[in-house]
Amino acid sequence: MGLRILHSADWHMGSAFASFSAEQRRLLQRKQLELPGKIMDLCRREKCDMVLLAGDIFDGIPGRESVEAVKRMLADCGVPVLISPGNHDFCGPGSPWTEEIWPENVHIFKGSMTSVPLPELDCRVYGAGYSSMDCPALLSHFCAQGQERYCLAVLHGDPVNVRSPYCPVSAAQIRQSGLDYLALGHIHGAGSIRQGDTLCGWPGCPMGRGWDETGEKGVWLVTLEEGAACRFLPLDTPRFWDLEADVTEEAERTVAALLPAAQSSDFFRITLTGRTEVDIQKLQRQFSLFPHLTFRDQTEPPMNLWAEAGEDTLRGVYFRMLQDLAQTEETAVLAAEISWKILSGREVLLP
Repeated sequence: MGLRILHSADWHMGSAFASFSAEQRRLLQRKQLELPGKIMDLCRREKCDMVLLAGDIFDGIPGRESVEAVKRMLADCGVPVLISPGNHDFCGPGSPWTEEIWPENVHIFKGSMTSVPLPELDCRVYGAGYSSMDCPALLSHFCAQGQERYCLAVLHGDPVNVRSPYCPVSAAQIRQSGLDYLALGHIHGAGSIRQGDTLCGWPGCPMGRGWDETGEKGVWLVTLEEGAACRFLPLDTPRFWDLEADVTEEAERTVAALLPAAQSSDFFRITLTGRTEVDIQKLQRQFSLFPHLTFRDQTEPPMNLWAEAGEDTLRGVYFRMLQDLAQTEETAVLAAEISWKILSGREVLLP
């Protein structure tokens, strides 16, 4: 019988959401407080044997409401929970990991690498916790020594930048670790790599906090049997979508094609491009079913390709020749557009 593990990280409970309006901040903070309960429900539904939380559960020193929401989730999930504090919730003065009394099923790794045996699961879990905002490479020269069937580790580490100040993790370290599964946090987009016999995964944040954390968010469900495998489980949380639309023709229809068919509380930011004039206020009214939709107008005025045609200048002669040629050659219009952009000092993207 294998193991089923829920792996999550980077909740950032207590985030300020400072760049949003007061109403939006209240919504996002309320949704963030619902995160622990949603993850607990997933743990039960998927019949997980343990939970691994790979750091940055809190965003600095959290408020009471955030701490209590996390405590309730950890106590109610009914399985072992192993936590590796990260750079935003490191074990310093005032940290909830050191100041609070946590449920008996919770183990918090503090300091250098140590391990916890779980005999009932024939498993050993290694981990460490940050004691400051940065952390050395904790997996350097590490190799699991446990005799249990499964060896895991949970760390807040960076697998994409070997010079990172946040516990850099290299492919060689993963390959030589002797682990079945390495659970990481810190990177806010989900990903995984396999090196040798070790699968390394990072689930990303379970809820975006801005335009740099777009798309679907969730957790990993990890299964361990003969080998390790992970499956992404999305969470029903507000999502951020940063989109672009060329509205040179039919702006309303172009924007509508990017948005869901039904009302949505997700956050949408659409950058409008193309050569046209748009009425932003009209578009906002047209799409009022999306209360968190904003537009960025990066359109340019329509080109008057033939404005200089016929003038007594080299440019005038050149554009008059293209204008005459355009009567029979469609490519002459494209040549005029490219020429107009070049002469105006604008970027040219060839079709």
